[in-house]
Amino acid sequence: MSKRPGSPSSGALVKRAKATPPPSNQIAISSSGDGDKNKGLIRSVQRTSSLEAPIISLAGAHSGEILSCRFDPTGQNIAACSADRSVSLWRTYPPNTNYGLLSSLTKAPILDLQWSLFAPHIYTVAADHTMLILDVTTGQRVRKIRAHREIINSVDRTMAGGSGTELVVTGADDGLVRVWDGGEDGGKTPVAEFDVGCPVTAVCWSADGASVYAAALDNEIHIYDLRKSTQLSTLTGHTDTPTSLALSPNGSFLLSPSLSSHTLIHDVRPFAPTSSPNRVHRVLTGAPAGFENTLLRGAWSKSPGDEGMRVAVGGADRMVCVWEVESGKVVYKLPGHKGTVTSVDWHPKEPIILTGSKDGTMLLGELEQGLGV
Repeated sequence: MSKRPGSPSSGALVKRAKATPPPSNQIAISSSGDGDKNKGLIRSVQRTSSLEAPIISLAGAHSGEILSCRFDPTGQNIAACSADRSVSLWRTYPPNTNYGLLSSLTKAPILDLQWSLFAPHIYTVAADHTMLILDVTTGQRVRKIRAHREIINSVDRTMAGGSGTELVVTGADDGLVRVWDGGEDGGKTPVAEFDVGCPVTAVCWSADGASVYAAALDNEIHIYDLRKSTQLSTLTGHTDTPTSLALSPNGSFLLSPSLSSHTLIHDVRPFAPTSSPNRVHRVLTGAPAGFENTLLRGAWSKSPGDEGMRVAVGGADRMVCVWEVESGKVVYKLPGHKGTVTSVDWHPKEPIILTGSKDGTMLLGELEQGLGV
């Protein structure tokens, strides 16, 4: 039997030239200097924001725990207040510089802050019973008001009152909710005052600026009418003290974490469906409050297409819990901090979340776009 060379048609294997692989977005990394031998492939990450990296740490400004941190209305700047009695100012986007540190502003920890809606000002409230108005362009204090007789826990502002001036509301341990004229020209006496009767842990304006929500130690959220100077009603459902209040971007729902580790969303529309007698829209679990009785601050998503679809609250497990409002499901548990996450805020234009912690640092992280995009 003769041996003939095989041909492709006779079923023999033919070695073909190696094809050029298609271009990909994967990144090859090597753990040592052994050339290509120990390289691995990691999946490319779909970026959703203009941040320099998906996660950015803002650290080094504060020596104490951060108690509140917030984006300004444009989303370009960040302000944080701390137990070390200072306020730090940061750039949101590269190079993420800490361009300001206003130190020794008060005699006690600064517990909460808010950016002004129409001027380059920041409102801060502190445990020494004072409210300050700071000019972020000069770093100077514009006004100082001895606003309460006890520790002031919360501050909020609105431009929707119809008066053309910014109104600021504060709530304190003396059981009072007081409304002030904002800006440089406001007086040192409140324009309105409501007596809750027990320490107030959080305050929040309604969407039209005509009402004030006040969470108190009696586990209820009191609603006051600014025009009539009377209490309209209360929102119940909490079994322990609510720690913060946040109104949804459309003004229909109110987010309130509590010391019971349950986060409630109340329906505050005037003619809400009567499916729940106490107006509770959702009960969210997953963010433990811990035993330190820290006032944990939650927030709603604000970026276009995602407005009000997600909420976030920090917890004593050193993580941030993000829920989808419609289903009530946890969509993220974000790690990274080394202490209780005390404050959360969302970027007004992009899916970026800002978190502040008792470890004295802040983290910026980008999330996936909301379901509405």
